Parts: sequence; structure tokens; C-alpha cells
Amino acid sequence: MKPVTLLLALLLSHAAHADAPPEDIPMYAVSLVGSPYRLGGTTPETGLDCSGFVGHVFKQTLGVLLPRTSVAISKATRILTQPELQPGDLVFFNTMRSAFSHVGIYLGDNRFVHAASNRSGKVMVSSLNDQYWRDRFDGARRIAPETQAAPVDAAE
Repeated sequence: MKPVTLLLALLLSHAAHADAPPEDIPMYAVSLVGSPYRLGGTTPETGLDCSGFVGHVFKQTLGVLLPRTSVAISKATRILTQPELQPGDLVFFNTMRSAFSHVGIYLGDNRFVHAASNRSGKVMVSSLNDQYWRDRFDGARRIAPETQAAPVDAAE
């Protein structure tokens, strides 16, 4: 078992809140670690950017179509405080001198998975404790239950 998968299994054992995101969100997200980064990308085969990664994960796990940009995703989700974060929630960052310019999926234990950038070139796991991410943290959000209940048409 990969160390990331083992870590995720341990973290998910602590996520027991009734309104917490489903466990398959972080599990599927972690399975994409190593997928290529591509600006504007929306599939693991051709590459993913941060919002394309999040959108792909939520479409595959919940059948939910999210807005295409990280800013639009932030507006379509419920605000959380950092202590409320559960695996599968979203974490947002100001990485381009613009609020909510980067998004990732929280894994627990202050770790998140995201399609980082052209520099890293891949989907990866990072820590909210790293100074770069800590200094740019913009907030946390959760996909509302009513959004989860609205499946995407399979033809889309």
C-alpha cells in the first residue's frame, strides 16, 4: 500500500461527522496523485489544472458538475472554518495575487491533494503547514448537500 493511501485510510477513520463529505472523494482524489498538470485540463489522461482536478473528482465520485474556475467553485460552496474541515472538503489559496486562485481537496491531518502547477507538473499531496500554503490560505468550503443530490446527466 502506498504511504499516501495508508495515511488517507488512517485519516478517514476519524471522519465521522454526519454532514461530512463522502469518503470516496479523498480516496479517488489520492488515486490521481502523479497525474500530469495542464493549464485548462479536465482529465487525468490529458492533464488537470486545480479546478479541473476538483471538478473531475466530484463528477466521478458524486456525479456533480462544479463550476469550471476556483473562484466560481468558492462561490457555489458553503463556507467552513478551518477547524470544521473534514476529508473531502475544499481548501482555497491566493496564489496569483487574487482570492481563491487555487483549490485543492482536504485529506485530513492538515494535508490536501491538488493539481499544483506547471512547476511541479503533477497532482500531488501538500501540507497546509508548509509556509507557502499557510501564507496563502484563503479559506475552506464544503459542497452543499443539495449540490450532492443533483447528479450530472451522464451524457455531459
